[in-house]
Amino acid sequence: MSVTSIENNAYAIDFGTSNTVVARWNSAIGAAETVKLSGLSQLLANNPPLIPSLVYVKDASRGKVILGQAVRDRGLDQTNDARFFRSFKRGIGTEIQGFLPELDEQLVTFEQVGEWFLKQLIAQLQDDCQANLQSLVLTVPVDSFEAYRLWLTDICHSLSVEQIRILDEPTAAALGYGAAEQELILVVDFGGGTVDLSLVQLSRQSQATQGFILKWGQKFLGESSSQKKATARVLAKAGQNLGGTDIDHWLVDYFAATQGLTKSSLTTRLAEKLKIQLSTQQEASEVYFNDETLESYQLNLDRSGLEKILQQQQFFAQLDELMTQVLQQARRNGIEKTDINAVLLVGGTVQMPAVQNWIKQYFDQDKISCDRPFEAIATGALAIAQGIQVQDFLYHSYGIRYWNRKQNCHSWHPIIQAGQPYPMAQPVELVLGASVENQPSIELIIGEMGVNNVGLEVYFDGDRLITRSNNDQTMTVKPLNDKAGARTIARLEPLGNPGSDRVKISFWVDQERYLRLSVEDLLTQTMLLNNQIVAELT
Repeated sequence: MSVTSIENNAYAIDFGTSNTVVARWNSAIGAAETVKLSGLSQLLANNPPLIPSLVYVKDASRGKVILGQAVRDRGLDQTNDARFFRSFKRGIGTEIQGFLPELDEQLVTFEQVGEWFLKQLIAQLQDDCQANLQSLVLTVPVDSFEAYRLWLTDICHSLSVEQIRILDEPTAAALGYGAAEQELILVVDFGGGTVDLSLVQLSRQSQATQGFILKWGQKFLGESSSQKKATARVLAKAGQNLGGTDIDHWLVDYFAATQGLTKSSLTTRLAEKLKIQLSTQQEASEVYFNDETLESYQLNLDRSGLEKILQQQQFFAQLDELMTQVLQQARRNGIEKTDINAVLLVGGTVQMPAVQNWIKQYFDQDKISCDRPFEAIATGALAIAQGIQVQDFLYHSYGIRYWNRKQNCHSWHPIIQAGQPYPMAQPVELVLGASVENQPSIELIIGEMGVNNVGLEVYFDGDRLITRSNNDQTMTVKPLNDKAGARTIARLEPLGNPGSDRVKISFWVDQERYLRLSVEDLLTQTMLLNNQIVAELT
């Protein structure tokens, strides 16, 4: 197979909370372009083809669903029907507090809804474009946990795609803006479900081996370490579950409190349309009348009113905290705010004047660009299929679980800290002994450790899926190998006994972002595990 054939069949999917964008590489023009899918894409003036991230389940037992613009065209997003799903991306890989719907005698999870959405979208892509998908790039939020990435991996493994890669959304956006001449770029990616900030350095490198690609599968054919390729190096990043969907909910709550508005899928859609209007005009109004039920709504709001609602929800304070995190990380790399050459805005929420004014408090207008808010991520993701290399670091810490005798509970001990570049030059070593007489094996649970002092709640308010951060002084930990067979890292022969060190464990992260370990039995001087993959890290 030739490199050209792979390039001609390279596609990228930016799966978003509110909208999804598909792009492909057009070798004839030497550039990426967005793709319109029949029945799924929404065509609006001055916007690329957007696929609303909506699903209506016709038959859960057979996986029959309607998605994208077809849901809106049929009015299925305006009814309080348990078969209608929006913002379902936010529930993937999280522990949901409250009910999950049971449809056609099946419990429907958000992971299942997301899988239906992506697989049917890809099937439609193959039909419309007669595409033999040989290369697929998927983008993920900065603050996504391993469970979300593993969910994506499982879906991709079921597809007949030769090359599958994964890339942080802000890094893809920097590449999508074509800002190769700007050395230091801050990307503000503010979509429907998350806000991610990423400081990216774009440069030319003489050795391709200096860059590392977030991917699954083998390297593309034709890559050579002697080629001169562009490198996108991520220097700082921060993210949070905060997006346009939250603003929609705040508006519904405001109108419910001020004029008794009913909270429903319909009123959420009206609030969303009101918010979009206020991005281009000072005042907005939405009127709805149902001639069957005689139900009517009239919602009026101006920009100052919207900003008051945002202030009450600590919206700008949360954004300030993220900016502070990124700028502090930058300073640790010797970079000041004034060194940043460009600020690129991505996602539908960045079109709000309130958000743009917030950014102008930190940066001059001439550094800020907002002309490709929807397509930059998908088109930029294709850059890694065309020779762009990505250097990155781990966003989360990783640790092992142990019994804390002082607190009489399990705690977590970090082994690899957030911010660690990879591949690691030196492994982290840990020596363990048996804890009981005649111990047959040693088990170790490895976890992905979230941000300190922030807890994330995901719950239902009526039919709305809500995510909320709280300061409960806890650490969010997602175990990676806490299941039968995966916890055991060493079987001891002869049996182990307390009083002496028994095994030495070496941890490291390779260039493809895999956490690996080796285990040596110190008593028998034998290798029990050698270069074993534990998990792919965030």
